Amino acid sequence: MATTGRITTATHCPYCALQCGMNIVVEDERIEVEARPFGAHQGGLCQKGWTAAELLRHPERLTQPLLRARKDGGLQPVTWEDAVDFIASRIRELQRQYGRDAIGVFGGGGLTNEKAYLLGKFARVALKTSQIDYNGRFCMSSAAAASIAAFGIDRGLPFPLADIAQSQCVLLVGSNLAETMPPVMQYFQAQRANGGSLIVVDPRLTPTAAAATLHLQITPGTDSALANGLLHIAVRERLIDAVYIEQRTSRFDAVKRAVARYWPARVERITGIPEKQLELAARLLGMSASAMVLTARGPEQQSKGVENVAAFINLALALGLCGKPYSGHGCLTGQGNGQGGREHGQKADQLPGYRKIENPEHRRAIAQIWGIEESELPGAGKPAYEMLDSIGQERGIRGLLVFGSNPVVSAPRAAHIEERLRRLDLLVVSDFFLSETAALADAVLPSTQWAEEEGTLTNLEGRVILRRRALPPAAGARSDLEILAALATRFGANFQSDARAVFAELRRASSGGAADYAGITYERIKKEQGVFWPCPSEDHPGMPRLFTNRFATADGRALFQPVEYRHAAEEPDAEFPLYLTTGRLAAHYQSGTQTRRVEKLKNTAPEALVEIHPATARSHGIAENDEVLLETRRGSATAKARLTTSIRIDTIFVPFHFAARGRANLLTNPVTDPVSKMPEFKVCAAKISKQNPGPERAASFGASAA
Repeated sequence: MATTGRITTATHCPYCALQCGMNIVVEDERIEVEARPFGAHQGGLCQKGWTAAELLRHPERLTQPLLRARKDGGLQPVTWEDAVDFIASRIRELQRQYGRDAIGVFGGGGLTNEKAYLLGKFARVALKTSQIDYNGRFCMSSAAAASIAAFGIDRGLPFPLADIAQSQCVLLVGSNLAETMPPVMQYFQAQRANGGSLIVVDPRLTPTAAAATLHLQITPGTDSALANGLLHIAVRERLIDAVYIEQRTSRFDAVKRAVARYWPARVERITGIPEKQLELAARLLGMSASAMVLTARGPEQQSKGVENVAAFINLALALGLCGKPYSGHGCLTGQGNGQGGREHGQKADQLPGYRKIENPEHRRAIAQIWGIEESELPGAGKPAYEMLDSIGQERGIRGLLVFGSNPVVSAPRAAHIEERLRRLDLLVVSDFFLSETAALADAVLPSTQWAEEEGTLTNLEGRVILRRRALPPAAGARSDLEILAALATRFGANFQSDARAVFAELRRASSGGAADYAGITYERIKKEQGVFWPCPSEDHPGMPRLFTNRFATADGRALFQPVEYRHAAEEPDAEFPLYLTTGRLAAHYQSGTQTRRVEKLKNTAPEALVEIHPATARSHGIAENDEVLLETRRGSATAKARLTTSIRIDTIFVPFHFAARGRANLLTNPVTDPVSKMPEFKVCAAKISKQNPGPERAASFGASAA
């Protein structure tokens, strides 16, 4: 590509749900990134954002479709026409032999709203399968379920990020924002500068916890006991807002009875947090004129994640926070379009506009938009892990199309899922690099990258933003919209492939739904620096703040949810004596498909590591940088030891960005929350030992026990 002069395009970072503003600057053959203020964000990018442009011309970029003629053969370049014909033919064969639900579709929380919408439509209209879900099931599903039960709606943050700076007290549960979303720390720094207090709940003394007024170093898996204990103290010390509870909520008496059993001494025994710290935290929250309770992956990625979040919502409601200025409960979305990705139909039980697929009224509304009979719409499919686990089983899926995800690295019990994927009769992956999942595929489709296409995303505030095209697509690559439209044609469906046209249809399909985008246009987004949903008409201003007058429930009241603490599905014992928890590093993102290919980021964090307390390491004969064998009941992995007093003595931490033998998810427990179907990534029982040197250290990709 040759360009002349200097061309600057205002767009957004391709990574997390903060969606920082950036400019892409193209001058001659150079592509550079500039930070750009957006909304209340005054600019600044993390190291991932600053290096994002390096991927656009990466030598490993996929630019031609690849097919595997035989299961034991290699991937070979083919034309787009041949690739689409092959995929369509194999889908027809499998559906003819095994039924429509033999084909599954697996999406991603980084897809634009347009792609997420069209992916759901493609599954249900073109393929007529119920089997569609996405990797956001592993991210925000517990928070979504708890928020809908309490408030009647799921929007991660029901207030703008800028409100954080004005809040007198913030309780942040299970998030290390200083590393996962560094630019967001400007709001917490302003909050502290304004005299506010920050309480961080985390088993590790992370950089975020180190910046806090109070760090509650919790035992993994005991979050609901902590929330109940804080509410117990608030009730005992009359810190709750009785008038608010009476006027704006229901069922508080049931919660009050439940938390009566969570006196501080008992909660200290369960959580490991000293009584005095529990009392200080409750008083800081309860005595502040404004306060927020923010939850994230720590409490959510558990087999009781919905209960954990519900317990913290109970605390926020009892203190009278929700819907008041600079106060409330919010859930911090992680993936780039984790919010929008779950609103418009790529989730097993949902239709566009956050409608429910089993609701007859909702089905009729969407069927009319799609020009089909309501009876033609399939019902709810299996959630993500269950769909992947069904491969090879009776009535399980036989073919899978993956868009924007890498489950070989990101799914729990990853070796088992890899083995399942190898059993597929057809695996199709759309990606811009040959990810670990794409390497197993029968067909690989090279997709365009973020700067080569246009589309909207919804950030963690519920603000719909526009990523603009800054470059022409790499030669040979096509957008996922074009891919879906081409495949749909083979099944007799006529789909739009232009992002603006798809968004116009999404607006109509979401109209009247909980996530109503009807009044949002590309022009408004550009003019207004994003538009907050719900926005039902073009003359509606959008809603940066929800719940100021009523909640989205039938009677307008928030609903308390009584929660009893229960143990994690698996806890340490004599054989596996340590808690294992997982998370992110500042240098990497998700499964690392992109960031492990950026030299600066790779040099910062080149390989898998395990954080171990020095006392724990000594008892196992482990020194700094030793190769450590990590084992759970699912399998084993290896990582370099990082000794730190910032972690609990009974806990080890492994980041989940790495592949091969460094995959954290070789270890994690796939048991799921009964409501959200979220796997228990954040807590399981593990053991460690010093890895003996030898050939086994170079064990091949995927060799862990299933």
